[in-house]
Amino acid sequence: MSIEFLLTTLVIVATPGTGVLFTLAAGLSRGVRASVIAAFGCTLGIVPHMVAAITGLAAVLNTSAVAFQTLKYLGVAYLLYMAWNTLRDKGALAVPEESEAGAPSAGRVILSAVLVNVLNPKLTIFFFAFLPQFIPANSANATVRMLELSALFMLATFVVFAVYGAFAAAVRNHVISRPAVVTWMRRVFGASFVALAGRLAVQNQ
Repeated sequence: MSIEFLLTTLVIVATPGTGVLFTLAAGLSRGVRASVIAAFGCTLGIVPHMVAAITGLAAVLNTSAVAFQTLKYLGVAYLLYMAWNTLRDKGALAVPEESEAGAPSAGRVILSAVLVNVLNPKLTIFFFAFLPQFIPANSANATVRMLELSALFMLATFVVFAVYGAFAAAVRNHVISRPAVVTWMRRVFGASFVALAGRLAVQNQ
């Protein structure tokens, strides 16, 4: 396993994006368990991109403007939906009472986290363009090698996101005990989702 791949993977995973933002919000609103579940869901969201890269579907996205634009705007729409829900107290940063039965279930958190990464065409393109650089030309075990590198990328994603979430959960009590801070954080997260949607909307293949 090359050190270049490990370092590049850590830089890419640790750079804040939609997955990190979602995991931080889960940790702030519902604690460590929710942040770990969110990190797990974001990691699962990588699987479709990995499969696409291995089977060659990423090449279709890379060459078909219609396919790329369709997936891109689905991602934009979902990010805006998350921003709207966050600002209305029903999204990732809703802060329920400890006994509130209406808190999102683990399944719902995982589904939302998966969608965050699935509806991101750039992740597919990343797998298509990045992983092959670390696979020897004419390798007889190219698929196995890609699976190994993808598994390492997913492991790094889960660990880094879980650390982000744990940090958010550690300061949770300091946040939820101050309504003004909660309101400010909700607005910041909502605006961040909007900003990420805008950045995705202007991206080209």
